[in-house]
Amino acid sequence: MSAINQKAAAVRLMIFDVDGILTDGSLHFSADGEIIKTFNVLDGQGIRLLQDAGIQTAIISARQSPVVLKRASDLGISHIRQGIHDKASAFAALLEELQLTPAECGFIGDDVIDLPVLRQVGFAASVPNGHAEVRSRVDYVTTAQGGRGAVREICDLILKAQGHYDDMLARFLG
Repeated sequence: MSAINQKAAAVRLMIFDVDGILTDGSLHFSADGEIIKTFNVLDGQGIRLLQDAGIQTAIISARQSPVVLKRASDLGISHIRQGIHDKASAFAALLEELQLTPAECGFIGDDVIDLPVLRQVGFAASVPNGHAEVRSRVDYVTTAQGGRGAVREICDLILKAQGHYDDMLARFLG
């Protein structure tokens, strides 16, 4: 088993940044100033499959958005930390709440604000359109762009590393 697969096999909590990871990082504003975000359905299905395999999911985001709350609710993500610029503190609180160690966690982020968490987790990931300083310090950089299947790629990697992927796929093949 490769080092990346070993790290992914240990993940019990997968944490996602939002802008640039669950979305492509673009912020669209309506005429009244409302922020509009676009999410990828493949990413959402990947998150649900992780949860079905017993892996907890969370969001830590520097921005505050009701759209993110709606998307998280739709996906069953119960651990949501928004408007958090000190992501390390939010991460520490999650560890305490869930009684996990950093080695049992994964995080995917794309900008330097994510580095304090990325440097602690057992499995750190980013996207090809992430900041160069982040990409150079993670275990895995997806081939898919943020908001364009990167989250699903990470979810599938974890499911495969933990031996759940074939069983998951069999459910859909009959």
